[in-house]
Amino acid sequence: MSSPTDAARPQVGVRDIEDLRGTHLARTDQDDLLDAQTECTVAYTSRDGWPAGVVMSFLRRDGRYWLTAVGGRDHLESLRLDGRLTLVIDNRGTGLPGRRMLAVQGTVVVHEDRETKDWFFPAFAERMAADDPAAFVRLLDSPNRAVLEVTPTGRQKSHDSRKIAGNGRGGR
Repeated sequence: MSSPTDAARPQVGVRDIEDLRGTHLARTDQDDLLDAQTECTVAYTSRDGWPAGVVMSFLRRDGRYWLTAVGGRDHLESLRLDGRLTLVIDNRGTGLPGRRMLAVQGTVVVHEDRETKDWFFPAFAERMAADDPAAFVRLLDSPNRAVLEVTPTGRQKSHDSRKIAGNGRGGR
């Protein structure tokens, strides 16, 4: 069975929402999302081989994503063994209209050196808008804490419900 051409295809969300071509998040909208959101879901493979996920705060700098975790936790120890992950970032809680999502595949490098911690902790505390960034840095700077550097690889996936009739819920 042949699929309709783009010219013959009705607006997404009028008849059904099976064909979502054209609903990706534009580059400028991706940047708006990444500037507004401070949390993401980190999807990884656990040490026992199961798909797993955890919500974490992130900082984006120089095309990479930076997060922090404490040694011994499943997500950090699993990522030490298999550094592949996907970050899923959406606009919940940001005030941005519609439903926006960006999934970024990447690989992680775990840093435990003082130099990385010295720039990361203050920048992260500032990004998280803590009432007292210095107090937050003191909490973060614990003996077993590591900094995770995620380098995007592969193809990103995204979604923007504003490109669907009725914001993806039916209607006009």
